[in-house]
Amino acid sequence: MSNTPSLTLEYVRGVAPALAHYTETAIIRDLWARSGLSARDRSLVTVSALVAGERTIAFAHYFTKALDSGVTPGELSELITHVAFYAGWSTAFNAVVSLKGIFAQRGVSADQLPPVSPDLLSVDEALPGDAARVALLQERFGTVAPGLVEITNDLLYGDVWLRPGLTPRDRNLVTVSAMIGSGQNEFLAMYLGKAVKMGVTRDELSELVTHLSFYIGWPRAISSARVLAEFIRAQSIQEPLAPT
Repeated sequence: MSNTPSLTLEYVRGVAPALAHYTETAIIRDLWARSGLSARDRSLVTVSALVAGERTIAFAHYFTKALDSGVTPGELSELITHVAFYAGWSTAFNAVVSLKGIFAQRGVSADQLPPVSPDLLSVDEALPGDAARVALLQERFGTVAPGLVEITNDLLYGDVWLRPGLTPRDRNLVTVSAMIGSGQNEFLAMYLGKAVKMGVTRDELSELVTHLSFYIGWPRAISSARVLAEFIRAQSIQEPLAPT
């Protein structure tokens, strides 16, 4: 699972046979066969976390797996652009270098990639209830970093989040995964709420954290699970589950 052909399971087995065993059984055989997320969703989640965490050795394998699982070249392109805002430009450029070669091998042409200036989705369609985020951002940072507030509202949420290259649901999956992958939990609960509004279920969020444990490590997964637990607890208080 690498961007270098030599890093095969046999290669790993020659150094860490137990690691090769768990890779083959726990990840390849078991994790990707779990029913909590589709293979396409798992690909979006995995790639987002890997890119945001700069886990470059796995890029080529999982970019290829994503394409084979139904993620389009245009969606991968849009994913990298989106993650750049959450993990930084250099991080996104690392992904560009890897994906460029895969696109060349597959004959991906420019007309398969998202346009620079597409017709944007409406705010109500992509960002329902965004007024709460605007108010929170202004309250916390309006006097400290007004330029950051302006760019966040005008560029990130006024442009990037409205791009149609990813569905609103997928864009939320990507964002949550990128934040978890880079260990950024401060605003994770807010993004979990946005994801639920766009159709991501609590069970899917649970599976997302479970899935990413193998890619980001158990400590970060447990930290994210704590945020998810608090989010679900708060949601259950606000919106009690219907009796079964």
